[in-house]
Amino acid sequence: MTYTLITANRNYSSWSLRPWILMKALDIPFADQIIYFEEDNYERFREFAPNGQVPCLKDGDRTIWDSLAIMEYLAERHPGCWPEEEAARTWARCATAEMHGGFAPLRNICPMNVGVRAELHEIAPALQRNIERIGELFAQGLDDFGGPWLAGERFTIVDAYYAPVAYRVRSFDLDIGAKGRAWVDHVIAHPAMQQWEGQALAETQREIGHEEEIAAVATVTADYRAG
Repeated sequence: MTYTLITANRNYSSWSLRPWILMKALDIPFADQIIYFEEDNYERFREFAPNGQVPCLKDGDRTIWDSLAIMEYLAERHPGCWPEEEAARTWARCATAEMHGGFAPLRNICPMNVGVRAELHEIAPALQRNIERIGELFAQGLDDFGGPWLAGERFTIVDAYYAPVAYRVRSFDLDIGAKGRAWVDHVIAHPAMQQWEGQALAETQREIGHEEEIAAVATVTADYRAG
């Protein structure tokens, strides 16, 4: 079995990080292919993904697109993707679905940019609700299932799905509470996350749209990227 996972910029591509970190953390082998964002990616990305987006998983002649679909596909073939214990697995599925379909203010106002630190111009009420909900969710998972991961002692899909949030929390110094911040520090310290971050900091390619997203909502206070 040989997978190819197609992703985009390490600095920006939050959706790409999810299956990438899951496969790395669970030692699922794959060929790693990066295609950088440009001003208009749709037609280029349509060459390998029917939705014109990343990530995209290739398994022989099969194409699996959308990060959640990729994770479910992997979960059917590799043990440990979801928690084994039923209550933890049920909670993890709910929390993952909530992230997949929600938190629009957090996504739009606090874009992932691994190498940047920034101070928001303001925290709108909708964003504040998202921040509070993230803190509540993380504390619930850690309290109910004992940590150090969100659904217990092992890294699973729910941790992978919230991994981009960890970088958002750090970049914008979002107050998600002590328990939530402990998980953020823990996941960022994971060797696979450190590998992703190292590649992000080494990137010199910049995509103007992603850079403008941060400039519109925050003042950049530090940039640790090369170039």
